[in-house]
Amino acid sequence: MDQFKELQLFVEVAETGSISRAAEAVDLSISAASRYLISLETRLAVQLVRRTTRNLCLTQAGEEFHRRCKSILADLGEAESVIKDATVRPSGVLRVTASLSFCMLHIAPMLPGFTARYPDITVDVVAANRYHDIIENGIDVAIRTKVLEADSNITVRRLAATRRILSASPSYLEAQGLPRFPAELVKHKVLNYALADNPRELAFCRTGESVLVKVKPLLESNDGQILRVAALDGMGILVQPKYIVYDDLKAGRLVPVLDDWDLPRLTINVAFQTRAHMPVKVRLFIDALVERFRQNEYERHWTA
Repeated sequence: MDQFKELQLFVEVAETGSISRAAEAVDLSISAASRYLISLETRLAVQLVRRTTRNLCLTQAGEEFHRRCKSILADLGEAESVIKDATVRPSGVLRVTASLSFCMLHIAPMLPGFTARYPDITVDVVAANRYHDIIENGIDVAIRTKVLEADSNITVRRLAATRRILSASPSYLEAQGLPRFPAELVKHKVLNYALADNPRELAFCRTGESVLVKVKPLLESNDGQILRVAALDGMGILVQPKYIVYDDLKAGRLVPVLDDWDLPRLTINVAFQTRAHMPVKVRLFIDALVERFRQNEYERHWTA
């Protein structure tokens, strides 16, 4: 008898409660399936399935054997999948989620090269400023700014740290003046990100000093790009991670404010489902993203 087929059949019998349905699932006749099950029990010298005129049920030994067999078959299937992935072109749908700002600044620019290299992978980008449940929503890769996940089935890999900074347009600062101390912000128009931790409290620190400033924003939004555009239009002082405004700072469209003070920094992370063998499409995308960050030295620029 084929021992692998015996294990397959037994798992199907255990889960369907029927030899006929199990036989159909593993492509055997009912009589052949019965012989396979008898052969398995004879070889193990133990009864695995208790048969009655109405149904089948597992013995205690059968329940333990089912648990182990199911794990073995799952591992074997995953091993086969890994080998196939290594020898054929990676394919399938890759679902990625991140904030709109991160999608615009870092996901979208890498897609032309990634999809050209892996044309059989379809990338589904979900731009969202709220965190989706990765497993429930079928997410392959999520970009997060929190270090820990409540679910132990989620793995978190660090990408980079970034400062949170204040900045404003030259026109705003010319009209309203440049604040020299955090307390002066109460006299200014503040553009605030609503989904930040304690968004209306700014905890500043520098060597030997710490100041907590409570602000009343002129504009509050759950999207960083809305606030960024408002800052570029001279509406007020923007509070955002440096990665969002870095290009504007370099170009002089925005000017740092209170740059000698620090706000609590953020860590940008990649989160994905914990698996013994990561799907190749997920690994390739994460590797491409990590390499993009390494080549561009983003952390060095964003923490300067």
